[in-house]
Amino acid sequence: MRKLALDDEILLKIEKPARYIGGEVNSVMKDRDEIDIRFAMCFPDVYEIGMSHLGIQILYDMFNRMEGVWCERVYSPWTDLDAVMREEHIPLFALESQDPIKDFDFLGVTIQYEMCYTNILQVLDLSGIPLLSSERGEDCPIVIGGGPCAYNPEPLADFFDLFYIGEGETVYRELLDVYRRNRREGGTRRDFLVRAARIEGIYVPSLYSATYKEDGTIASFEPTEPGVPAVVRKQVVMDMSKTTYPERPIVPFIKVTQDRVVLEIQRGCIRGCRFCQAGMLYRPTRERDVETLKEYARLMLENTGHEEISLSSLSSSDYSQLEELVNFLIDECSAKGINISLPSLRIDAFSLDVMSKVQDVKKSSLTFAPEAGSQRMRDVINKGLTEEDILTGAGQAFEGGWNKVKLYFMLGLPTEEKEDMEAIAVLADKVARRYYEIPKDRRNGKCQITASSSFFIPKPFTPFQWARMYSNEEYIARAAIVKHAFQDQLNRKSLKYNWHDAEVTVLEGVLARGDRRVGHAILEAYRSGCIYDAWSENFDYEKWLEAFEKTGVDIAFYNERERGADEIFPWDFIDIGVTKQFLRREWERAMKGEVTPNCRQQCSGCGVAKWKGGVCIEGKN
Repeated sequence: MRKLALDDEILLKIEKPARYIGGEVNSVMKDRDEIDIRFAMCFPDVYEIGMSHLGIQILYDMFNRMEGVWCERVYSPWTDLDAVMREEHIPLFALESQDPIKDFDFLGVTIQYEMCYTNILQVLDLSGIPLLSSERGEDCPIVIGGGPCAYNPEPLADFFDLFYIGEGETVYRELLDVYRRNRREGGTRRDFLVRAARIEGIYVPSLYSATYKEDGTIASFEPTEPGVPAVVRKQVVMDMSKTTYPERPIVPFIKVTQDRVVLEIQRGCIRGCRFCQAGMLYRPTRERDVETLKEYARLMLENTGHEEISLSSLSSSDYSQLEELVNFLIDECSAKGINISLPSLRIDAFSLDVMSKVQDVKKSSLTFAPEAGSQRMRDVINKGLTEEDILTGAGQAFEGGWNKVKLYFMLGLPTEEKEDMEAIAVLADKVARRYYEIPKDRRNGKCQITASSSFFIPKPFTPFQWARMYSNEEYIARAAIVKHAFQDQLNRKSLKYNWHDAEVTVLEGVLARGDRRVGHAILEAYRSGCIYDAWSENFDYEKWLEAFEKTGVDIAFYNERERGADEIFPWDFIDIGVTKQFLRREWERAMKGEVTPNCRQQCSGCGVAKWKGGVCIEGKN
């Protein structure tokens, strides 16, 4: 029997003790005597969020298939347990073995969103690992960061020993072999980091140095150790059918955010929306073989007992074998009472036909993401969607029995004018009008159109990485313009409008495009009590403002200026395949409102064709 890290008295005092006891169906236990590397895989948010993340499941499965490696999981303790652990001096532990994280060889942290940065420090702190990599001794785990936010690792550079840039299925085996060799030869922690930095895709922040100009922009960014590359190249899996995939995903004891089997059908996206970081980072688009997916679906449903299966993709409608896969799932799942979830579909006749077969039309709502209200703005962002497309899709949905539609928009996009903001309300009203064009006897009650707007954040490696952001007050003023425009619409009783928190947007902007100096503010915010910033009930904007002020980090410098064409970005040393020249060209096309065709219509020369795979070679000999 495993001995739990928390005694019964503590477990009875805290909310949802099942978050911390491990032992779930399909979790992996190994004999410590047969293990030479212990890897703690961390998602720095609460269990229910972390357990819903497919990337962790993939890496957990991959590591545990390796001989001599035991990968376990750790999540951020919720605030109730956090307080108890500090008071009782209980070190943070892994779920499987319940052993302290500080006794592991590696702590791998997936960094999915900026608002979890203070939670990363919470995990290190509760583990007894020094927050700054420069203060870690020989007996500390090697702390690795990965995931989408690792593509601008600089705000977190002081806290990580190394970053893994790219998809996890590629060079981890080589990295662990280097670690074993270094240990066998009696090498130091620094020896390992220098060796690791020479592996393609591995970035060791302590082996690089930045200098700054008088205006605060970066003057240079270079390695400080011989043999360490000046450019770190993203690692990418080209044959998606040969990678490992979790056939026996862990089944949680409690309900998590996505309590279902997840089938990743492809990586990447052909669309080229200019605001979308994932669409650039995960190029080129690569599909999984449909027969392989069918087999995964069968195995995962059988091995978990889940009652829902979901397709995972940035744009499911662009998967070339979607019809065959969906028809298979309908045949396979319907008789067994298994629900099918189909996110990221374009709303067209095929999708609506499929959704009517797998959803309860009367209960569910459909989601459209026009992103902008006016056609001019949709062309600026290269959305590839016309008003006619939106109204036709909505009309087909209404004819099919749906009466609830969610519309997602962004405010604060480059070149946005007042008319573009007001056009959000006008478009929502046009969707409602389309509903009321249906004869009354064929309508399904009143329609409900819910429009939501987030505030645009220019992300690294997008054509909009040069764009400026605005102040908190300016964002609120823009939302007010849209709100007033909704009140002027004919069908206002059928329309609802809400918007994202502007304070969170301002902070995300600094963290997304910051450099190493921003790390001082993150550390100060954590020390002042900031954790779980992604949770509105815990987010404290005033503490963050005080942290920026105390550390001399100027929000306006990072957010409220358009970047120069020749400015060195903190992430410029990373090669994601997509070239900076292409991104700049797309920025200039955006300023002219010019649309760029998607990857299947025409190659735009973004740079990723050098990998000679995926959509780049489809239909070519």
